[in-house]
Amino acid sequence: MQLLINVLIFISGICWSAVYIDSIRVGFKQKTCCMPLFALGLNIAWEGLYSYTDLFVRNSFGVQAIANTIWFVLDIFILITWLKYGREEMTGELGQKWFVSWTILVLVTTFVLQVLFMAEFGDVEGEKYSAFLQNIAMSIAYLYMLQRRKSSKGQTLLIAVCKCIGTLTPTIFGALENNMFILVTGIICFIFDLVYIYALYRVRCAEKENGGQPAFQ
Repeated sequence: MQLLINVLIFISGICWSAVYIDSIRVGFKQKTCCMPLFALGLNIAWEGLYSYTDLFVRNSFGVQAIANTIWFVLDIFILITWLKYGREEMTGELGQKWFVSWTILVLVTTFVLQVLFMAEFGDVEGEKYSAFLQNIAMSIAYLYMLQRRKSSKGQTLLIAVCKCIGTLTPTIFGALENNMFILVTGIICFIFDLVYIYALYRVRCAEKENGGQPAFQ
């Protein structure tokens, strides 16, 4: 059983690392941010908070602690792509004017939500439960980003598939622990991820047929 758990943790870590690394690569290449702002805020808050907790409160230097710290650093680079290119995502004069203020508001809000989860459920349970709830929010945010951009800009099937697998593997782990909350939220996230993968695939196919032009107006 422990071997299976370690394999699942390893697969999840590799997949999420691929999501972040490809988001950074594509973000700078296409001059865009590959992660929705709210998803980015939730990630930075979760990984920053729990990497700090692992290293300086629990004095834990295990695999998960190291992974959280690495992911937090990668998140910073994704945040740089948002600060560098994200203003173009904001529509209208008001959006352009309040870009920095809106970004700060989102980051502060997501951090406060993560702290509330930790305060209410503890650092162990809060870490697990908030992760799955925010993954549902992230999956929906990616779908919205695809619809709003009306193209596959800043989105790759590698990111979509690895995000899906990266969440599915701990869902299996939760099922082995008979944790109904993780199982149900994991399944919900998996469904939204499959919808996103299919939708992104269809958009990319349509773009190829249109010679690289946007798939829909």
